[in-house]
Amino acid sequence: MVGRRILAGGAILVLLIIGLMAVLPGVFATQDPLQTDVAQALLPPSAEHLFGTDQSGRDVYSRVVHGASRSVGIGLLATGLALVVGLVLGSLSGIAPRVLDLAAMRATDVLLAFPEFLIALVVVAILGPGPVNVAVAVTLAAIPVYVRLARAQTRTLRTAEHVEAARILGVPATPAFVRHVVPGVLGALSVLATIGIGSSILAAAGLSFLGLGPTEPTPEWGLMLAGGRNVLGQAWWIAVFPGIAITVTVVAATILGRMARARADRGAS
Repeated sequence: MVGRRILAGGAILVLLIIGLMAVLPGVFATQDPLQTDVAQALLPPSAEHLFGTDQSGRDVYSRVVHGASRSVGIGLLATGLALVVGLVLGSLSGIAPRVLDLAAMRATDVLLAFPEFLIALVVVAILGPGPVNVAVAVTLAAIPVYVRLARAQTRTLRTAEHVEAARILGVPATPAFVRHVVPGVLGALSVLATIGIGSSILAAAGLSFLGLGPTEPTPEWGLMLAGGRNVLGQAWWIAVFPGIAITVTVVAATILGRMARARADRGAS
């Protein structure tokens, strides 16, 4: 139990720091992430440049800090939109006629058969590269899992005792559904979203790594990884530190998500 609390506390601390970096990057890094200086190119980590410099002489530490707002922002935005859309579609499917419900679930099952990253890659290939299209692609790829869970929770909660009691007391069907079913569905989806944030950040970084997201000189973790892969033997720090930022953020979000899911499962049982 103590170990779990320490692990959860560490994950919360990491996400808090990353969140502050995303909101207040100037507090953590005073150097301009876009300022180039060829004379300072490919300098190793030092007191002046904590994470070294890249091929253009830009400070890697500043770029990692300023990149948090884009990388984490896309993950949060995509997860939030996927949760809302999944809540609406899944809830409607849960109360829809059987034919419509079966059609919606078969379509969802087909999408769930493919990895989320592959779906996002196909969407970007259709829409074209760019940060906005990356956010749209990651959102669309994450929606099916929320739809499936929302539908299952809706079908369970709509026949719960407190919902039936509300109907018996004369509460109309729609208000009863909104007041007593939707909050329960939203709670279950929120637990899933804590894990989904890490997956969305990773998917967005992967698309940026492939050159389908933001373009240079935008500081973004996946794009920085791509920029450092060709000089990994000569200047390892260009790719390693953004990679560490991605890994630490995703692991911390996943730890909290799994703990929240385990707690929710214990509460349900």
